[in-house]
Amino acid sequence: MTFLINVQKYVPRFISAFFVTIRLAVISLILASVVGILVGVCNTSKSKNPVMVFLRGLCKVYIEIIRGTPMLVQILIIYYGITSALRPLFGFTWQAVGGYFTAGVVVLTLNAGAYMAEIVRAGIEAVDVGQIEAARSLGLTAGKTMTKIILPQAIRTMLPSIINQFIISIKDTSLLSTIGVPELTNTGQIIAAVWSSQTLALYSFMACFYLVICFVLSRVSKVVERKMSYGR
Repeated sequence: MTFLINVQKYVPRFISAFFVTIRLAVISLILASVVGILVGVCNTSKSKNPVMVFLRGLCKVYIEIIRGTPMLVQILIIYYGITSALRPLFGFTWQAVGGYFTAGVVVLTLNAGAYMAEIVRAGIEAVDVGQIEAARSLGLTAGKTMTKIILPQAIRTMLPSIINQFIISIKDTSLLSTIGVPELTNTGQIIAAVWSSQTLALYSFMACFYLVICFVLSRVSKVVERKMSYGR
């Protein structure tokens, strides 16, 4: 009871941090979707053009690096490593381009983009190859075939996975507390340092914010998946 009375003064800070978490996840997922579509489409291309061959190789390397390394290491490289490498040459600092928040968006975008690329690739490959051949026989270019025939159908397949990736991105924002982004976990740690006698209850209260949004999104994902199955 004492905890509930005392926690009231921290609720506004948790709510503010909650919206920072949501903003990070939403912005990064939108950007990651763009990255994922570009990389995914590139990976499914069969073009023998030397430029496309090079881009496909670059995309594969990007995916392997991101999926093969922990996100915490990626955060440290992008926030501390890039600053240390570029500051002597160009005077670059993250504070000059938006600070912790911008760095967090970049890390989440690059990380989620690799997984989105695989979602896009799988979605495109799930479309019947006969439709591609039919579109090409009608004289549609590869670009128009992809944008007008393949992607609209692939997106239906990809939607549940995209929502799941959004859930993962929300949980991944907690790792950004290591560089001081004022999201839920970072806020909880700061409050816990002051209110050490109620650490367990405080962290449990913080976890409820993650639980609520992830539970809602998981329900949405199941509904979307069910609707998609009806559509088939």
